[in-house]
Amino acid sequence: MLGGLNTYVRRVPTWVVYLGLAVPAPWLLYLGLTGGLGPEPIKALEHELGLWALWLLIAGLCVTPLRRHAGLNLLKYRRALGLMAFYYVTLHLLTWLVLDVQILSQIWADIVKRPYITVGMLAFLLMIPLAATSSNRAIRTLGPNWRRLHRLTYGVALLGALHFVMLRKGLQLEPLLYMGGVAALLVLRLPGWGVDRVVRGA
Repeated sequence: MLGGLNTYVRRVPTWVVYLGLAVPAPWLLYLGLTGGLGPEPIKALEHELGLWALWLLIAGLCVTPLRRHAGLNLLKYRRALGLMAFYYVTLHLLTWLVLDVQILSQIWADIVKRPYITVGMLAFLLMIPLAATSSNRAIRTLGPNWRRLHRLTYGVALLGALHFVMLRKGLQLEPLLYMGGVAALLVLRLPGWGVDRVVRGA
């Protein structure tokens, strides 16, 4: 059964994945402009964009365990998941910078004084070299170092989940579930859990 599913999945071009994952962002912006995101559209837009980024980071972490433990091969789309996560993180950050805070001095003050913003900004900074080295050319140029560099993805996912937990203040169930999910996916990569370590980028 999975063999047939894998055959079907391989037939889906990556541009379809990019296009499909890109669509929610302009739709959310439209909702914000037309009152569809409630009484605080900017905050709601920030939240939704941030959630999309976290979902895609978690989806990227799922690729290797799904291949190893379930036989479902989605490696073809892992790059797309990572780049689209960066896309949503960037939009999340721009919404905060341009639409929410706006004042340059206040932006820096928030980064320094508010731990959840510090954590979120660190996650964004770690994503920049990952996005910049996502091409086939970068993989060939960096060689084995590419795999080592892209292990930063694990830290990014943890920081993203921690950002969500700290943002909500207090031990709320939803962000804790995301943190638990990220932690569980990372535990699957520890020695003894049987994850295929030769998979590129794992």
